[in-house]
Order: sequence, then C-alpha cells, then structure tokens
Amino acid sequence: MYLNKTVAVVVPAYNEETQIGMVIGTMPDFVDRIVIVNDKSKDKTAEIVKQYIEKAKHKPIPAKRKIEKETIYNRAEVVVEQMNEEEVSYFPKWEITSKPDAQIVLVDLLENSGVGGAIASGYKWCKDHEIDCTAVMAGDGQMDPDELESIIKPVIEEGIDYVKGNRLIHKSAKYVIPKQRFFGNSVLSILTKLASGYWHVSDTQTGYTALSKVGINAIKLYDIYPRYGMPNDMLVKLNIAFCTLREVEIKPIYNVGEESKMKVAKIIRPILWLLLKSFYKRLWQKYFFKDFHPLFLLYHLAFILLFLSIPFGLKIAYLSITGVDANPVTVITFAMLAIVGFQSIFFAMWMDIQDNERLYK
Repeated sequence: MYLNKTVAVVVPAYNEETQIGMVIGTMPDFVDRIVIVNDKSKDKTAEIVKQYIEKAKHKPIPAKRKIEKETIYNRAEVVVEQMNEEEVSYFPKWEITSKPDAQIVLVDLLENSGVGGAIASGYKWCKDHEIDCTAVMAGDGQMDPDELESIIKPVIEEGIDYVKGNRLIHKSAKYVIPKQRFFGNSVLSILTKLASGYWHVSDTQTGYTALSKVGINAIKLYDIYPRYGMPNDMLVKLNIAFCTLREVEIKPIYNVGEESKMKVAKIIRPILWLLLKSFYKRLWQKYFFKDFHPLFLLYHLAFILLFLSIPFGLKIAYLSITGVDANPVTVITFAMLAIVGFQSIFFAMWMDIQDNERLYK
C-alpha cells in the first residue's frame, strides 16, 4: 500500500518471455497487485509468470464491499453493481491464475486483443477489486520502476484522476528517442490535443500512467480502443467524463532488450481516423448533450464555412492558372467565407482551451 491506499500495476504482455521477469522482479514493494495480462502470447510468457506466482509475496488487500440488502436509498448503488457484473460479457474471455493474497495475478486472455484490449482487461480486474490507484507499465521493461512513485503520488495525495509520464520534456529526449518515434509522437500529440481537449498534454503516446478509482469508474472500460491508439482514446474518454489530468517527467528508455511490435506505417491511418471520430464524439457528448457550450456552434460554423469556401477557392485557382481574371464577387465571397471560417475555428479553439483549463492540474 501507499499512504494506506491500494496500488495495482497492470502489465500488458505479448511475447515478453525475456523481459517479464525483470519487470516483476524490479516492481516497488508498495505495489499490492501486479496484474500481468498475457495477450495470448506465442512464447512462454504465461509459464514464466506462473513460476513467479508460486513464490509471490503475501499481500492482503481489503475485500470488495458488497451491498447486503437493497433499500430505497441504495437502489442506485445496486444498479451500478449489477452493471459492473454484467459488463464482463463485453470483454474477451480470460482465465485468471493466482493464489490467495498473492501479489501477482495472471489474466490469461484466450484471444489476442491488442495492447489496449489487454490494458482494459487489467483495468477491469482492478475495478472489480476496488483498487485505489491503478498504474500501467509495459511488459518489455521500457519503464523505470523507480519512477512509479512519482506517477502514483498525484493520484493518491491530490486526487488527480489520470497521471501520464512525459518523456518529451526530459532533456535527453531528442537524443535517446529514435527520430522517427520522436517526430511521430510529436505530431500525434498535437492532433490529440485538439481531439481530446487536454490542450496542455505533451506526450500522448506514453503508456506509463496511473488512474484513480474515480477515473476507472468514469468510463466504459470495454469500449477502450484495443490497439495502439488506446492512449489517445483514453484521453478523449476521460475528458468527456471531466476527469483531471497531470503529466510528470519521466526518462525515455530504449534498448533494454525489448522488441518493438509497433509498425508506424501500419497504425498511423487508423489512429488519425480514430482522432477525427473522437473529436466529433467529444463535441457532441460533452458540449451538446452533457453541458451545452457555444464552442459547439463555433466549431461547426467554422467547418461549414470553410467547406463552402472550397469551390470558390478552386475556381479562383483555375482562373489564375488559365490567365483569366476572377469575378470580384467570387473573390470577395471566397475571402469572406475563409476569413470568418478561420476566425470561428480559432475562437472555438480558444474557448476549448479555456474551458478545459480546469481539468489540467
């Protein structure tokens, strides 16, 4: 425990037989549960974890609180409990290996679900056991266990809902992070600011995170994006739920024996499409259905005006190429649509930033 709060670490693992032992062996002592989610590995990852379970530390955690009798006052709590029990059907099938009060738990997925799906399954275990703070560390050893305390402290001490490590602000970032990864991460982070509403977040792609009990209950875990766009999707879902966020500096770590399974060219298009859908989802759910805000109208006005300006812009460009003078009305119409459109989108972005300032702690 950490300050009398239970702490669990979800470790998604796919073919990590060479690294998983190091991750388990270097885990800080204050961690109550190490939830290894084996994403149907083809190697001996599960067998190795089971060996560690046999000699795992004995760390009791408080039993889950159950509602013994329904009354008119706790009806809402009963409904939520039933929903939590029923939602397991939306997750992939799994087998759980553990021992009573053992520090290590193995969640063995019976079908490959992707890194996001594996983390969501680990989150579900922690949610069902009412863990106060749930962190995520990769199974490949790319996250320094000595930095875990700085990740969980804001959640436990200050009630922050979601804490992310930030590698990009570390002074070694541009020297340690591969250039292709650094550039891709920076571009995705900029786009994720717009999609998620967390305008101050810098390193959106890091997986070193901590989530509060409030945060883990605020979103539909089974609906988390199952592949490498999971960190981006999490930010959108948490923003819609008005969850607070903080970033803390962590070291970028590479070349510790890990084998990257991410193919940048293959995942970039799905993530971009995910971000576009997520942006519209956030606008409608947060700023129309939950709490109407003028920026909803401004964003849509901007998109409509800019879309209407395209035919006029193309016509002016064509006439310029062919050496024909454009009709002044066409030019004025294009200019007015474009200027008002860009003004609307910039003002909407400014209002978006101001409204979400309260969520970044």
